[in-house]
Amino acid sequence: MLDSSSTWLPSFSSALGPPDHLAGIGRGIWRVRTGGRALVVKVGPSASDEADGLRQLAAVDRGPPVPEVVLVQDDLLVESWVEHGPRSQEAEEGLGRSLACLHDAPWPTWGGGSGWIGTCHLDPADAPSAAAFYGARLWALAERCGLGAAIGPVRGRLEKLIPPSAPSLVHGDLWWGNVVWGDDGRAWLIDPSVHGGHPEEDLAMLGLFGPVPLRLLGAYTECRSLADGWRQRIELFQLYPLLVHAVLFGGSYRAQAEAIAQHFG
Repeated sequence: MLDSSSTWLPSFSSALGPPDHLAGIGRGIWRVRTGGRALVVKVGPSASDEADGLRQLAAVDRGPPVPEVVLVQDDLLVESWVEHGPRSQEAEEGLGRSLACLHDAPWPTWGGGSGWIGTCHLDPADAPSAAAFYGARLWALAERCGLGAAIGPVRGRLEKLIPPSAPSLVHGDLWWGNVVWGDDGRAWLIDPSVHGGHPEEDLAMLGLFGPVPLRLLGAYTECRSLADGWRQRIELFQLYPLLVHAVLFGGSYRAQAEAIAQHFG
């Protein structure tokens, strides 16, 4: 159904033809069919960043499959629709292997990349080290949700808490809602917030809103080892997405972030 919020329709129709069918599937997101092809339309200020992220992920050899970027104009992103299928053990193992390949992809510096995670705006500035990058990002978010006093001590200890590593290309917003189980038997990734980060960031966020299957971790570690003590750092790397949620929603996310900060501070 078309409505007054579909201000993107003229641009879409001019580039790709008028839609045969249109249905809202989320805030600022539509599933559109035109010319026999199913597409997803997203409208918002992060459109260009997300398109760049999808292209960067798609370029990784044996990395996770992602939707094709069909059109990007200002605040409009059009990408291919991924037909959904059942979740399977094979797809979980495949996700583990493809994430390991993704994290083997180098990134020239810490940070950089997208200035958005969901609807939360971020400073995409580069940083000289993991501690500097995560410290700046945690501090900026903490200041926005009134948790500066709690985050300060953690920020001061990040050089000791984060193991030495070169920056990797990370998805940056890897929760289960951004994993699509395709009808081709593969796990597809959507809605990236790519940057140069520590691989444990993606794995920690994946475990924030649901368990990470042991078979996924097993497949990952067959391809790429994890540094000693990674299990003890899961909550440390969950601080970032929790602070994002505290900024956007407050409530229990703020309390959870504060508790983790006290543990590591």
